[in-house]
Amino acid sequence: MNPEDPLLKILACPLDKGPLHLLEPAEPLVPQEVLYNPRLRRRYPIVDGIPQLLPSSGEQMSEDEHEQLLKRISP
Repeated sequence: MNPEDPLLKILACPLDKGPLHLLEPAEPLVPQEVLYNPRLRRRYPIVDGIPQLLPSSGEQMSEDEHEQLLKRISP
């Protein structure tokens, strides 16, 4: 998925309906492209270019992981 993709503007978290941030792979915290919701501290995988946005496919991040991911989100 491309950071300039217009689809990113309309994708929303399935839980709070807010915007998501695209994060590129960076081991070990983000082994693949993910969409991240910093408000709920949840990340959603992108598999073969398809965002997995079911509530059950989201993964809760710890406080430390959340802080690391926040540093990667561009303003």
